[in-house]
Amino acid sequence: MKNLLQKITDRVSTKKGMWITLASWILIMVILTVTVPSVRDYQVTSIDSLPEDMHSVVANEKIATYFGDSELLPAILVLQSEGEIEEQDLVTITDTVIAEDISGLKEIVPMGKLPEPATNTFFSKDRSTAIIPANLDANLDTPEVKEVLDEITTIITDNTDLSVSVTGPAGIAVDTTDLFTRADIVLIMSTIGIILVLLIIIYRSPLIALIPLLAAVFVYQIVTQLLGLFGKAGLLMSSQSVSIMSVLLFAAVIDYSLFVFSRYREELKQHEDKHTAMKLAMRGTGLPVFYSGGTVFLAMIILIFADLGDYKNFAPIFGTALAVIMVSSVTLVPALFTIFGRKSFWPVIPKVGDTNVKASSIWSKIGKFVTKKPIVSMSIVGIFIVLSSAYNLNLKYEFDLIKSFPDDMPSRAGYEVLEEKFAPGDLAPTTVLVESNKEVSEESQQALLDELLKEEHVSTVRVENQTENQKVVSYSLTFDDSPYAIESINALEDIREKSDDILNASNVSGELYFAGETSASLDDRNTNDRDLVVIVLLETLLIFIMLIFLTKSFKMPLYMMGTIIVSFFAALGLGMFLTNLFFDIDTISTRVPVYAFIFLVALGVDYNIILVSRFMEEREKHSIKEATRIAVANTGGVISSAGIILAATFAVLMTQPIQLLFVFGFIVAVGILIDTFLIRGVLLPSLIVLFEKDKKRDKA
Repeated sequence: MKNLLQKITDRVSTKKGMWITLASWILIMVILTVTVPSVRDYQVTSIDSLPEDMHSVVANEKIATYFGDSELLPAILVLQSEGEIEEQDLVTITDTVIAEDISGLKEIVPMGKLPEPATNTFFSKDRSTAIIPANLDANLDTPEVKEVLDEITTIITDNTDLSVSVTGPAGIAVDTTDLFTRADIVLIMSTIGIILVLLIIIYRSPLIALIPLLAAVFVYQIVTQLLGLFGKAGLLMSSQSVSIMSVLLFAAVIDYSLFVFSRYREELKQHEDKHTAMKLAMRGTGLPVFYSGGTVFLAMIILIFADLGDYKNFAPIFGTALAVIMVSSVTLVPALFTIFGRKSFWPVIPKVGDTNVKASSIWSKIGKFVTKKPIVSMSIVGIFIVLSSAYNLNLKYEFDLIKSFPDDMPSRAGYEVLEEKFAPGDLAPTTVLVESNKEVSEESQQALLDELLKEEHVSTVRVENQTENQKVVSYSLTFDDSPYAIESINALEDIREKSDDILNASNVSGELYFAGETSASLDDRNTNDRDLVVIVLLETLLIFIMLIFLTKSFKMPLYMMGTIIVSFFAALGLGMFLTNLFFDIDTISTRVPVYAFIFLVALGVDYNIILVSRFMEEREKHSIKEATRIAVANTGGVISSAGIILAATFAVLMTQPIQLLFVFGFIVAVGILIDTFLIRGVLLPSLIVLFEKDKKRDKA
């Protein structure tokens, strides 16, 4: 691999090679842009996340088999008035909606045909609020769902003076799409803006800022078109995955560009010819940069072994992006810097004979301190990591997507009204299906209903449907709390585990199945726990093996992986402590620890690879302590700059209106800063000085 990379980078660095390389990238980009649709044409708000054998998925299939049309998308119309809402208003609304025969609307409660006691259940106690349940075809695309809801909303506003908010799964789906549609452009522009500003501030050179961004634009355009090919072939593209991929892409390209340019600047101070300088620079950084990209690539590809669909969806999207980034880091990036040569660094142009690293620089001082007092250095960072990690004991998980929406989103506004005025469990009832091999009598049906009502946190249970032979009966069950609340999920888990006891107590033989949002959340939590273990083990093992090949050592990968893993726990704990302290967010999505681990371990190892590669290079000529000091001093500036830019880039996710992305972006930003300044700058060098031994040299 080393010889192959060296041949490639040597060729790219030549006068002819740099132009051929640039022309090739331009040609590929133009061909893909003209002939292939963009990934934007295939983005979807959500994908089927749960495997087909999950309990809730099987339950949905059972309901479809026995009662048909189980694939319904519930919507709850929340109506409000300054005074009391009249029953006639609801009758007018539902009669008009039914008369319109809206395509995609499967059913809506016909208020005019219900007896008065049944109608009263749709009003709040003070009658200032009313709800109308409706069901849409679950096979509708989100834009089609939006059209149906817009038609219903128009009917309400045209025929009454009531205000309306649509919540429930249908309203949530529409709002999620709107959020990501608005966020994508803001995300890309904010990412480019923050990178440009930081590069100019840190390096005080306009070209140093523009060249990496130019490379990133090439890579971004090619990746989005390649993903368009996958989309055309049938691969669904989650909007969330594509958004995070865009941030990673720009951050990674800038990172690797800075590693190349930093070493290029060193070589320009040794060699007059810009082509020779780049050739030697890439011989020093080509392999580490390529391996760095490879670690991130592996981290993304192993997601294919996950069970949850949204994790699996990351694998091809992120894998494609990293593959293109890896190629660009050893072709496009060095070609662009070689084309501009010394002008890249204007106005501070490096000259032959200039000093590489001043002894008075902060990283030179840190390098000296760490090598002289490694135990003190390691102890200070160790205490920080332990204290930060301790907060992980207080982590509370959140399953309610609505709570991560902005306050003014209709689905959240409607849901909070529902929580205040009605039983929150009505948002998405759980369907309980009993499948028996013999007729379930009315007495047994009532006995089963009574047994379900005895369970903790269960609010209401009613018979919903049954087959003609009465062997299959479905119930609608609601909990005291929100269907997404931890209490509801735990309660359903208990009920599922004791299903046989409940059936026996009801004198019913058969099986119980549970469908709905709470059941899906329970399956999601259990599958996520499994995926977390698999991803952590596989990513750690694969990167560890890759580092063995890079360092030709067993101990060094232990230091590198060990420090990054403890850094992850510190970042997660400190990140959640700070989000609670400054942003009043005390819960975390189950997805965040997995996403954070993937990115922090892969990106953190990047910086360790750059440091260790330089250490190994210097170790050939110096003692362990001296090689460590030189490595810290020479890589400190570029890694700290890259870390600040990378952290700021992920912090751009905090501009997003989805709390999951906000918290994820913040935790990754915190983790990158910990890796950059404490792990790479202090902890890892301390371990190297303490445990590595100088080679015995032959006596002259």
